[in-house]
Amino acid sequence: MSEAEDRKPQSDEARSGFDPEITSEFAIPAGLAVARPGGEPETTSEFAVPAGLDVAQPAAGEGEGSAFSPPSTYSARQAPAAFTPAGGVPVVSLIKDLPWQDRMRTMLRMPVAERPAPEPGPKTAEEEGPAVPRVLDLTLRIGELLLAGGEGAEDVEAAMFAVCRSYGLDRCEPNVTFTLLSISYQPSLVEDPVTASRTVRRRGTDYTRLAAVFRLVDDLSDAESHLSLEEAYRRLAEMRRNRHPYPTWVLTSASGLLAGAASVLVGGDLVVFVAAMLGAMLGDRLAWLCAGRGLPEFYQFLVAAMPPAAIGIALTLSHVDVKASAVITGGLFALLPGRALVAGVQDGLTGFYITAAARLLEVMYFFVGIVAGVLVMLYVGVQLGAHLNPDAALGVTKRPLLQIGASMLLSLTFAVLLQQERSTVVAVTLNGGVAWSVYGAMHYTGEISPVASTAVAAGVVGLFGQLLARYRFASALPYTTAAIGPLLPGSATYFGLLAIAQSKVDAGLVSITKAAALAMAIAIGVNLGSEVSRMFLRIGSQEKRRAAKRTRGF
Repeated sequence: MSEAEDRKPQSDEARSGFDPEITSEFAIPAGLAVARPGGEPETTSEFAVPAGLDVAQPAAGEGEGSAFSPPSTYSARQAPAAFTPAGGVPVVSLIKDLPWQDRMRTMLRMPVAERPAPEPGPKTAEEEGPAVPRVLDLTLRIGELLLAGGEGAEDVEAAMFAVCRSYGLDRCEPNVTFTLLSISYQPSLVEDPVTASRTVRRRGTDYTRLAAVFRLVDDLSDAESHLSLEEAYRRLAEMRRNRHPYPTWVLTSASGLLAGAASVLVGGDLVVFVAAMLGAMLGDRLAWLCAGRGLPEFYQFLVAAMPPAAIGIALTLSHVDVKASAVITGGLFALLPGRALVAGVQDGLTGFYITAAARLLEVMYFFVGIVAGVLVMLYVGVQLGAHLNPDAALGVTKRPLLQIGASMLLSLTFAVLLQQERSTVVAVTLNGGVAWSVYGAMHYTGEISPVASTAVAAGVVGLFGQLLARYRFASALPYTTAAIGPLLPGSATYFGLLAIAQSKVDAGLVSITKAAALAMAIAIGVNLGSEVSRMFLRIGSQEKRRAAKRTRGF
């Protein structure tokens, strides 16, 4: 090895400062000369233009392009339509005379790009509307009152969208679950969205307040009313401050009359009427006492179900010639959660499965509380030697006029318990009488299955209730919820619990399953009747109303 070759590794070692025994696999072998281009960095990009490829450079006055820059062939005068779907842009005709529920539901069931919302242009200082966060806050407060009052998730979303649209916020997306309300507004495609949310922690039954909220949304949706944001806040505050329309003693009396009327429907006489009335009133007072102590609703239902069952067992042990099962069945009618059941099934049928599952789970907890309270008393009665006969409440086919009167009284008292406006009580009372007449004609006279008869009667209730609601531009709940009271499966529930208490589990499960089938028939019938009423009326969409969700293969 020459002297120059010996000096080269030494100079490399001196420059690098590394141990000569440790080398890198990327090191250049000795004697291999690599030409280094002057001024070019060693690291290159995979997007770099290869050497020898000539690319036309932009003019000196033209700035650097971006992903949002139009192409060089773009012409503003001959620009293509943006967001054009494959089948063309549908023509949407929103009829102003229709209720705002139908118009807003139609808007919500189409994509954002297809909604007839013009692109907002620059506004002057005089044309500026209210601040976006305040509009979103008002929208969430209105949605909270509707959802807490038992309104369906789709109707709550339609109301929230109507409020935002009335103040010029067209690009908004409301989202409703069982306990959470959220809404997002995006001013344009390149601006950041504004999102707000609100949690529903307390629920109460007050259909008078619900009707007032619907009137507020109706006034906001009317282009001729010009309701300001401050006025909307003032009316909303008045709704929260207003007391319930009926005092406590009226509600307790209504609960007793409801139980008495229900006992007459299943074959009770005057003594049974009074006994069921006293049991329901005592249970109502005990439930109010538990609510004042902060106990959850599960225990309130459990305690409220005990007095009617205890009075029925006491009458049996005292050998009084009455139908004790009718007393217990009447007490159950005042506790069955028909309102929550109808709302839960309605949410499931319209595509809000999370909210529907939560509502049905709530119904199940209430039902388990009722079952536990009645089972405890029935078990005590069986141990004390009470002979409870399930067939004692049957044979009620020869009193049609009395049953129709009892069904109307039941609907009337149910409407009072729901805190309805006095102007709606008469209509819902007549609707309940029609429902029982349809059920009695089909089941007792026509000998049709009770499930099918219940479904048809509930469909009539939903049809008439929706027509009345559309006539008054109001919610359909005050016209339907109380009217389904006579159809609730109180007797099937009691017979199932009695069989289980008597160690006849198979027969009890059959009766409980029948009660569940009747409850589902009521909920589906009410929803189907509402949809049929909309089917025969013009809806502000294309040729037909869009479905809530596309779930088959999409």
